[in-house]
Amino acid sequence: MRIGFTLPQFGELAHHPQHAARFAREAEALGADSLWVGDRLLAPVDPKVGYAGTDVIPPEFRSALDPFALLATAAAATERVELGTNVINAPWYAPALLARSFTSIDLLSAGRLLVGLGTGWSPEEYETTGIPMAERGNRLDECLDVLTAWWTQNPVEHHGTHWTVPASHIDLKPAARPHPPVYLGAFAPAAMARVARRADGWLPIAPVGSKYAGTDFIATLAQGLAGLRETVEREGRDPARFDAILRVNPDADASVEDIAATVVRAEREAGVGHCFVELSYLAKDVDQALDLARRVLDRARAS
Repeated sequence: MRIGFTLPQFGELAHHPQHAARFAREAEALGADSLWVGDRLLAPVDPKVGYAGTDVIPPEFRSALDPFALLATAAAATERVELGTNVINAPWYAPALLARSFTSIDLLSAGRLLVGLGTGWSPEEYETTGIPMAERGNRLDECLDVLTAWWTQNPVEHHGTHWTVPASHIDLKPAARPHPPVYLGAFAPAAMARVARRADGWLPIAPVGSKYAGTDFIATLAQGLAGLRETVEREGRDPARFDAILRVNPDADASVEDIAATVVRAEREAGVGHCFVELSYLAKDVDQALDLARRVLDRARAS
């Protein structure tokens, strides 16, 4: 199994950016397989939509480092681990700017980038970026069109509903060929259909903690992935080449044993061989985050 961890991006960890490179280096030395960032812009005081089905925004989201800056830091500090985004909220950004950032990080890391995209869920973040939230699905589709063209064509030209790229020479292409793998986060039926139609893989989530004790997220994951692969095949694509990477979201009361058991079950029962653990809710500093990473790796790989 392949196990990764989030970079120190949110909450208390975000207040110690001077240790981000050390975390990346030491996590790689511990045997981590991947390092990840997310994309949070702000934490509304009175949110219209809360996080993960709740009415609130986690206090950890009140502090957030820029995902691209953090990925570039990790790319320079490591040699082996894959570097992933779970997820970048693609509709917030002009696709050409995303393409330039992703290409740069992929080149800095010698082809180790995993591009994870989504649409987000916060109306206030859409208000702040000036993007109509109702357009998020269409904008993601168009963003995927531009990214593919930017990475695989030269000259590049795009004339769409939301963005235009005049015919332009784009000589710098990613190290990963034909381009970095693109994963999509999705749960709603329309979004899942997009995953099957357009993505190299899916980015599901499994919460861990006492309040989730009555829900079997791994069984749901296995069912969802099987259904996605059937849809992938109906789309004329090879389901054997369709991947999934699971984000394990532990609450503050989740134990190392609970986290490791989720990782192990994901592989054995759902066939998902790559998971990564969100550390923001469990660690207050980089040393604590590294200790948690070490214990999760030891426990999961001993199972």
